[in-house]
Amino acid sequence: MPTTCLLTEADIANKIRRLASEIVEAHPSGPLGFVGIHTRGVVLAERVHQAVTDLRNEPVAYGTVDISLYRDDLDNLGTIPAIKSSDIAFPIDGRNIILFDDVLFTGRTVRAAIDCLMDYGRPSRIQLAVLVDRGLRELPIAADFVGLTHPTTREDHIRVSFTDTDADSEEGVFLL
Repeated sequence: MPTTCLLTEADIANKIRRLASEIVEAHPSGPLGFVGIHTRGVVLAERVHQAVTDLRNEPVAYGTVDISLYRDDLDNLGTIPAIKSSDIAFPIDGRNIILFDDVLFTGRTVRAAIDCLMDYGRPSRIQLAVLVDRGLRELPIAADFVGLTHPTTREDHIRVSFTDTDADSEEGVFLL
């Protein structure tokens, strides 16, 4: 199967800086929280969090969510998904939350993450930041902050590889 590199490691670093700048421009002050969706959304959130911390004069709360038990296809999986921990150690009530994922496709992962977030409280607003938006939504969900928009077909696959989670792979975004 042919592979096309959509973003190199340097491209990803540039996209992260741009996402951070856009977020700071949209949220120069006030209560803000970043929440990464396991697994690669967590890496993206951590990297953008560091960049925003460098740009903003206020701390930004940070947490993670595991959406495994919130998936709408649990009955169809055949196996029980590996459960990671959700860790939101800050109050989300009344706070602007930016939810992070690596790839936005059908919107089902984001819907599950929003359901999970609502179990923690009632944020003032939830926005979505993704590294890649590949289109083909099944739910009415759109990203507010996007690193790369790359339309795909249902047969395509986008693989995001971060050195943090994929030590045996070259860092980048690949179209398979």
